[in-house]
Amino acid sequence: MGRAFEFRKERKMKRWSKMSKTFTRLGKDIVIAVKEGGPDPDSNSKLRAVIQNCKAANMPKDNVERAIKRASSKDQADYKEVVFEGYAPHGIAILIETATDNNTRTVANVRSYFNKCNGSLGTSGSVEFMFDHKCSFTIAKGENDLEELELSLIDFGADEIFEEEENILIYAPFTDFGSLQKGIEELGLEVISSSFERIPMDTKKLSEDQEADVEKLIEKLEDDDDVQNVFHNMA
Repeated sequence: MGRAFEFRKERKMKRWSKMSKTFTRLGKDIVIAVKEGGPDPDSNSKLRAVIQNCKAANMPKDNVERAIKRASSKDQADYKEVVFEGYAPHGIAILIETATDNNTRTVANVRSYFNKCNGSLGTSGSVEFMFDHKCSFTIAKGENDLEELELSLIDFGADEIFEEEENILIYAPFTDFGSLQKGIEELGLEVISSSFERIPMDTKKLSEDQEADVEKLIEKLEDDDDVQNVFHNMA
């Protein structure tokens, strides 16, 4: 299936395991999307994508509608998207995506997790170059032929397509998210979810005990309310 597919599958299973955290993170995604492009999903492609992800996570429709209404209010605080980079124990590169309304708090928390787990918080650009920044779409397989679909979507930026049971995974560079979303919609394909991924160009194999050290840091980061996603290059 390929490195991208295996990495995405493993990380997604872990990342979406806690339902309450998932809804909190999706709620922030809604706020960010509405603040950027307005509350109408028909004219806001980013909001459409978030709503699709809400459906994939079984987030109740009422919750989604309330989140959009709150996001439209002037009283709703803005969330700033901030990326942190550093190293976990044993030289594992860590990249953390956050959405915060208090950057001072988030920086302090993230730094404390690295310190407590014998890691080191780095500067901007210290590990980002080790990851490919990709966007991805999961669509229903239906009657679509994989080869024909790839030819149809390549002009919209798609560079990798994988088959997964009843679904098809489509990858493209991060910058081609909008054009790929447009192409998928023009072809009338059923979108199940979409996401942005940081896929490591190379991975590092650790012993079981070393993996446990790294997982301790990852768990602390993922439990933080300001953290949206955590990526690493551990095999």
